[in-house]
Amino acid sequence: MTTVAYPGATGQTGVTDAAKFIPEIWSDEIRASYEANLVLANLVKKISMKGKKGDTIHIPAPIRGAAVAKAENTAVSIQANTESEVIVTIDKHFEYSRLIEDIVGVQALGSLRRFYTDDAGYALATQVDADLHALAKSFGNGDGSDYTHNASFEPSSGGVDAYASGGGAAFNDNTFRALIQKMDDADVPMDNRAFTIPPSLRNVLMSIDRYVSSDFVNGGKVTGGKIGELYGVDIYVSTKCVEVESNFKAALLTHRDTCILAEQVGIRSQTQYKQEYLADLMTSDTLYGVKVFRPDAGFAVVVAA
Repeated sequence: MTTVAYPGATGQTGVTDAAKFIPEIWSDEIRASYEANLVLANLVKKISMKGKKGDTIHIPAPIRGAAVAKAENTAVSIQANTESEVIVTIDKHFEYSRLIEDIVGVQALGSLRRFYTDDAGYALATQVDADLHALAKSFGNGDGSDYTHNASFEPSSGGVDAYASGGGAAFNDNTFRALIQKMDDADVPMDNRAFTIPPSLRNVLMSIDRYVSSDFVNGGKVTGGKIGELYGVDIYVSTKCVEVESNFKAALLTHRDTCILAEQVGIRSQTQYKQEYLADLMTSDTLYGVKVFRPDAGFAVVVAA
């Protein structure tokens, strides 16, 4: 992709650049494209900051209490936990802009609008998803620097091993069941679980006989990246799964409460006529923050890309 800084004298979409299109940019179409291309962002806890000031959200994260046996003729036991919080910083601001000359509007065809709106929505959606995928470095006891933490695994013939360079054995049914057990052992709710995988792992799943059935593939339309369900877990395909090392990517087993996406400015589109260029400047942007909310409810498994 080629970019130039505004207000440079180059970078406009001229007749040569878009000779067969027309520059009608519709905000509704950009938002629709954005929503259609989101995968992981639709599987996390969302918090709206629209219309609110500030750059930080403090979310209470109370510690679970425990039942205590009541002894005869004694006072009750008071639960005196020091509760914690999760802090989400709204620090990610991304934009997509086009400078479209008047002559293009006169001479071009209508398909330019569709290309630009789809492209803007796709670019911003994949950026949001990429930021959420990167949070897997903070699952478990991870510090956000890499995948060497206690919630990162690689396939083994009997299930999973702790992740080490090389990605381990080929993904198999034992691997998936071992990941599910880890989520069960962490007392993660059974609903709202999702397994987000790279396209390469989808290919592997389709070669496992027990997965190729009406229980998994129902012949319906793929919506929002969802391709089926295994053991009560929805399966999604995303091209934004992070490349952990050369030829290996991280698939993520998560719950809706594993991560937070806080939006202060959702997708918006603005246009301004620039007389000095005889062109319309169109910009779409979004302002948001992401954070791991429940690190014990997310697991990464490194698989061949």
